[in-house]
Amino acid sequence: MLDRIGAKRHKVQHLMFDMPPPDLTTKAGRKAFRHEMRMVAVRPRRWGLWLLTAGFVLLLAPSAFDVHAIFGWSPSVIGTLLMLAALPLLTVGALRRRAYMRGRTGRRKGE
Repeated sequence: MLDRIGAKRHKVQHLMFDMPPPDLTTKAGRKAFRHEMRMVAVRPRRWGLWLLTAGFVLLLAPSAFDVHAIFGWSPSVIGTLLMLAALPLLTVGALRRRAYMRGRTGRRKGE
């Protein structure tokens, strides 16, 4: 199946655009749509949350874990770097979910 630009679509995009919009009027439909949205961009969100949590723990309480230096680096610096590394992953996850939701509900840019 070809998209608007003419390139071949990914299997998920093929399924997403060929299915009717979700029925959000029923409780079962809303539950299925929430589950469907949770399954979009799982890996970047999961890795981002792990990095964010590890960075926050290192930044908040390094002495609680008896960590005073990791390879000569301060735990505060490493925690800050981990949290900064998590931001692009979480952003990508949010943007992918937003694009999926727009395509799934039938809304396009400019509407």
